[in-house]
Amino acid sequence: MLKGLDPLLSPDLLWVLAAMGHGDDLALVDANHPAERIAQATVSGRIVRLPGLTMARAARAILSVLPIDDFVADPVRRMEVVGEAAAIPAVQREVQAEIDGAAGRPLAMAGLERFAFYEAAEQAFAIVQVGDVRPYGCFLIRKGVIAG
Repeated sequence: MLKGLDPLLSPDLLWVLAAMGHGDDLALVDANHPAERIAQATVSGRIVRLPGLTMARAARAILSVLPIDDFVADPVRRMEVVGEAAAIPAVQREVQAEIDGAAGRPLAMAGLERFAFYEAAEQAFAIVQVGDVRPYGCFLIRKGVIAG
């Protein structure tokens, strides 16, 4: 255990978050996502699993140490609901609240069509797969910098 860190931040997850550079994406995905296959194409080739958690709880732990990029227009992206691009399922609303809290302001998520999301996830630094089984709990979070 480390003092002051969320206990959900495992050694493997901390390594991923620390090894990411400014502008790298973290793919935070639900239990339904083809994470094992996509992880092989990522920069690190790593997948970290967080079973038994809700997506919002996992996002809260990650965002407690991961700065969100504020140099780009869309630092957080979500998988769109197939056939209803504007729909925002409960899992996405819950993660939106965690993102807004971490950013200290409302920070809109951009939508990506399902297969475009898969392609973007392959370009991520790593995959974090959460045990949340609700569909469309898939996000890309771009790492920012810590100034000063």
